[in-house]
Amino acid sequence: MPPAPRSRARRRLLESAELAQRIADLLSDRQAEDIVLMDIGKVSSFTDFFVIATAGNPRQMNALIDSLDRDLRPDARPLHVEGTPDSGWVLIDFGDAIVHLFAPEERRYYNLEGLWAQGVSVVHMQ
Repeated sequence: MPPAPRSRARRRLLESAELAQRIADLLSDRQAEDIVLMDIGKVSSFTDFFVIATAGNPRQMNALIDSLDRDLRPDARPLHVEGTPDSGWVLIDFGDAIVHLFAPEERRYYNLEGLWAQGVSVVHMQ
């Protein structure tokens, strides 16, 4: 007997998790620091995962943004990008996963991990 097909919601969540993990891995490969992958699907109505990372300077943040855009195609494309590297915070919305790239000072100030502490930290890469 063949296995039962996965429900659409279950399949979508798995795809979301795979996308978020792929983003975290790409950021790690490109030397982003303090990468946190959070499952916030149970406490958020707008996304399933946050990937939060720190870039040492605006030039590195630009390189991370370019790398995500290039390396995730054609499988995923950003729906929206907000902020600039010079502002210290760039949000990249992939729908099921939202990436927050911070400069160190802005990361401490906004403390997204604390604000979304009800979510589950799935991965933390130093």
